[in-house]
Amino acid sequence: MGSSFEDLEVWKKSCRLAVRLYELLKDCRDYGMKDQMLRSSVSIPSNIAEGSERQSILDFQRFINIAKGSAAELRTQVYISREVGILHDSDAKEIIQELKSISKMLQALHKSLKK
Repeated sequence: MGSSFEDLEVWKKSCRLAVRLYELLKDCRDYGMKDQMLRSSVSIPSNIAEGSERQSILDFQRFINIAKGSAAELRTQVYISREVGILHDSDAKEIIQELKSISKMLQALHKSLKK
C-alpha cells in the first residue's frame, strides 16, 4: 500500500469511464436515470481512493468491494438505458466491456491485498 491511489490503473480507468458517461449523458432528459448512473460511475473511483487512504488493508478490501458493487449497479443501469433508448447500443456495449474489465481489475486488486 505504499503508492498512491492515483497510480492504480483501475482508478484511472474508472475515472475515464465516469468522464465518458458525463459526456454521453450531458443531453439526457431522464434526470432520475442520469443521476443514478453518474452517481454509480463516480462511486467506483471514489471508493478506490477512499479505501486506499485508509490505514488498514481490511478497510481497503471493504471499499474495493463497494466499488465492485457500484460497477455492477452501473452495468445494470447501462443495460436498462440501452433498452429504453437513453444509450446507443454501441456506446452501451463499450461501457459494459469497460465495466467488466474494471470489475476484474478490482477483484485482482482485492486478491492481491490478501497476500
